[in-house]
Amino acid sequence: MEQRDMLRMANQIAAFFNGSGPEAAVKDAAEHINKFWEPRMRQALLAHLQKGGEGLDPTIVKAAGLIRKPKTAAA
Repeated sequence: MEQRDMLRMANQIAAFFNGSGPEAAVKDAAEHINKFWEPRMRQALLAHLQKGGEGLDPTIVKAAGLIRKPKTAAA
């Protein structure tokens, strides 16, 4: 997945939930990402957030701590 596509999708999720108030939007956006994004997408998002989250809606930045880290495959 291209980074710009990931950013667009994450920001669309934030825009959808932002109408429900700041605290609910953070929780609901993280819940949506955890439920519907495959592990590789969540990993890419978390990596981008670790680098500062440039281009992401503040709701997604605030939700970072609630987004589950994908499990790594045991070697």
